[in-house]
Amino acid sequence: MRPLLPSLLAAFAFATASSAFAHVTVSNPWARATVAQQQASGVFMDLRSAHDDAQLVGVKTDAASTAEVHEMRMEDNVMKMRAVPSVKLPNGQAVSLKPGGYHIMLMGLKKPLVAGENVDLTLEVVHADGAKESIAVSAPIRALAPAAAGQPAAAGGHQHQH
Repeated sequence: MRPLLPSLLAAFAFATASSAFAHVTVSNPWARATVAQQQASGVFMDLRSAHDDAQLVGVKTDAASTAEVHEMRMEDNVMKMRAVPSVKLPNGQAVSLKPGGYHIMLMGLKKPLVAGENVDLTLEVVHADGAKESIAVSAPIRALAPAAAGQPAAAGGHQHQH
């Protein structure tokens, strides 16, 4: 049993260091349910860096062939959506990924996103000092009527003004 103790202590020290490094928090994650034959959907959430200025630089999931950080914005009176290389997460400020703004786009869905289930993602964040953080997120899938698409998610959710 004695040789096992150093490896257990090393594992505990690593786990403690890893959990202490969780400087970006995620709240109110959700994904939009899809309809038959729909191959893409959005994922939304609130992010807050509590340590330093950070950036969301990517996302990974097994639910789709491609996952990207996107932005929707008005250009010449036309709403346009495009992939962006990163989203700034200023220290101490909430940043909302929401319909009509920054969001995560899942394309080439491997199966429909069904209301009541969850979709798992890993967010890739880079901190001001260059340190990288991976954040596991399990986003509940919600069905939304088209008229409600721009409204806050379920009760208990909140909006941040920027």
